[in-house]
Amino acid sequence: MSIVLVVNSGSSSFKYQLLDMEAETVLASGLVERIGELSTGSGTGGHSSHTVTAAGMRESVAEPVDAAHPAPTVLDATYTRDLPIPDHTAGFAVMLEAFAQNGPSLTERAPVAVGHRVVHGGARFFEPTVITPLVEINIDELSVLAPLHNPANLAGIVAAKKAFPDVPHVAVFDTAFHQTLPPAAYTYAIDADLAASHRIRRYGFHGTSHKFVSEAAAAFLGRPLTELKQIVFHLGNGASVAAIDGGRSVETSMGLTPLEGLVMGTRSGDVDPAVLFQLARRGGMSIDDLDTLLNKRSGLLGLAGVSDMRDVLEGMQRGDAAATLAFDVYVHRLRAYAGAYLAQLDGVDVISFTAGVGENAAAVRAGALATLGFAGVHLDAERNETRGRGIRIISTDDSPVTVLVVPTNEELEIARQSLAAAASAV
Repeated sequence: MSIVLVVNSGSSSFKYQLLDMEAETVLASGLVERIGELSTGSGTGGHSSHTVTAAGMRESVAEPVDAAHPAPTVLDATYTRDLPIPDHTAGFAVMLEAFAQNGPSLTERAPVAVGHRVVHGGARFFEPTVITPLVEINIDELSVLAPLHNPANLAGIVAAKKAFPDVPHVAVFDTAFHQTLPPAAYTYAIDADLAASHRIRRYGFHGTSHKFVSEAAAAFLGRPLTELKQIVFHLGNGASVAAIDGGRSVETSMGLTPLEGLVMGTRSGDVDPAVLFQLARRGGMSIDDLDTLLNKRSGLLGLAGVSDMRDVLEGMQRGDAAATLAFDVYVHRLRAYAGAYLAQLDGVDVISFTAGVGENAAAVRAGALATLGFAGVHLDAERNETRGRGIRIISTDDSPVTVLVVPTNEELEIARQSLAAAASAV
C-alpha cells in the first residue's frame, strides 16, 4: 500500500493528511495548533491541542474528479486532545501517539514518503525535490524571500524527519509551477543589477493548486492538457490567477511575494508604489507599519471591515455601501486580469474557479465574467447558482469557452508529486 503523509507546517501549527495513494483516499487528517503556548497558570496543562479525524471507511459522497482519480473518502471519528506541545518535534510525537492509540496503524500502513509544502523555492527549485541537508540549507537561505513561511516550513521538515527517519521527505514548492514563466513575465522594470543582486523578480504562488486544477480540468473534459489554453482563478482569503498554456504557467498575478495582484481578504493586491512613499513621508508610517497595512489591514477588510467574502455579500444584501464598493473593486480587478490573460494567451479554451470564494461565491464568478461575452465566455446563470460537489460546468452548452468550478486539492497534488519524486530517487 502506497501511503504518503502530507505536512503543511506553520510557525505555531501544522496540518497533515495521511493518504492511501492506490485509491487516492484520505486515511486521516489532523491539526496540531498553538505550538509553544504552554499554560503558566493554575490549571489544566497547555493551551496547545491536537485534533485528528480518522477515515470512516464508508463510501465517498463526493463526485470524483475522473474515473482514475476518485475523491477522498469521507472522514469521521474525530479526536481532540489539549496538552502541552512545546515545539514541532513534540507535535509529531503527539500525532504518532494518536495514530498508535486510535488508528490508522502506521505499523500496518507505514508511509513510503512524507511530502512537505514549502512556500518559496526561489529560482532554484522547479520540481518536487527529495530533501537532503543541502536542500534544507537552501530552504533556510530562501527565507529572505519568505520570512513568514520558509522558516516555519523548515521547522516542520526537521521535526518530521525525526519522526520518520527512514523514509524520503519531499519538498513541494508553491513557486515551482511558475518557473516556466518567460523572462518578459517575471522581470520587473527596475535597475537590472540591483534586481539581480537581491533576487527581485516575480515568482508566483499557489502553484500546487493551479497545477492540480488545470490538470483536473483537462481530465474532466477528456482533452489533452497540452492542447488547452486555460485561465485559473484561485480565490480564497489569498487569491491569484494564472494563465496556463499547454500545461505550463506563462503568467500569474502574484509576484515577488503573495501581496501582488488581486484584491484579497486582508491584502491590497496591486497598488501604486508611490502610495507607500506618501504614507511614509506624510503619514509617518514605518516600513513595518506599511507591511502590516498592505498585508493585514487592506483588501476586503480595509474596504468593508470584514475579510470574508460571505460577510461582504451579506453586507451588500443589507445595502451596505462599503460592502458594495469592496465587491465592485474585487470584481473589477478580476476582470482586468481576465482581459489581460486573454490577450497573453491569444484566446482561452477553459476558465476555472477554485478555492473557497471561487468554488462557492456565484456572484463573484458572474461578476468576473460578465463583460467577457465578446471573447466567447457565456455563463449559464442557473448552473452558476446551483451548488454541487466535484467538478461542474457552469457555462452554456454553446459557449465557445468552457467555464468550470474545480474543487482544489493541494494535499493530494503534494502527495502525488512526493510519491513520484520518492520513487525516482530510489
